[in-house]
Amino acid sequence: MNVNDAQLKLQQIEDLIRSCPPKATIRHDTMENFSWFGRAKAVITTWDSVKAVQFESHIADVQQMAGSSINRGYSNILITLHQARHDLVLKLAPHTNMAVDQGRVFEYFDEIRKIIELATEEVFFIDPYLDADFVSRYLTYVKDGVRLRLLTSKKLASLLPAIKTFTQERGVTIEVRSHDELHDRFIITDGISCRQSGASFKDGARNAPTTIVEVLDAFSAIKLTYENLWTQGVVKFPD
Repeated sequence: MNVNDAQLKLQQIEDLIRSCPPKATIRHDTMENFSWFGRAKAVITTWDSVKAVQFESHIADVQQMAGSSINRGYSNILITLHQARHDLVLKLAPHTNMAVDQGRVFEYFDEIRKIIELATEEVFFIDPYLDADFVSRYLTYVKDGVRLRLLTSKKLASLLPAIKTFTQERGVTIEVRSHDELHDRFIITDGISCRQSGASFKDGARNAPTTIVEVLDAFSAIKLTYENLWTQGVVKFPD
């Protein structure tokens, strides 16, 4: 598989994750669902023909009437899509990492937007400098029903009023905790994927060149570290 083919497959897989029908409606007989299933089967087949056979059985599971079958099939569909994505990311590394020149603010923000839109269960931001601008810039891209956690420390006076207003208008679930021992910036999606940002998410590449790097080998250690800091953190919202 050459780089161009792998990048195209990765784009298709990421779009399938973003557009995956909700569990509550995935078995409904709609043209939108039929189209999604057809495209998903085609993309998985081009990625791995053996996995495609298993993928067919997962689709059959979600189309059953039994609740346990639907839950199992839906989970396995998402696991397969994320497995395909990570397999392609590994093949493409370092092609999926980004170096963003100073002043390329939109390029940085657009990449973070794409990452947020991939999440189907949770988005976990770690950044000491999250503020009101961060809320307006990113949080509208979080899918309905996706949990949002913010671990931060420095800009709470600006952040918390914006979070309160946003949750009142959107009805989303947001938790904010503060911890003083934060230095790096990470975004963890669905508990299985992590990117490190060289700059604060609120600034991007505004003030200096920066990078967005997918964390692979060190993911488990980083996730454990920040889950522990989250547990130790001071609850700021909801209060």
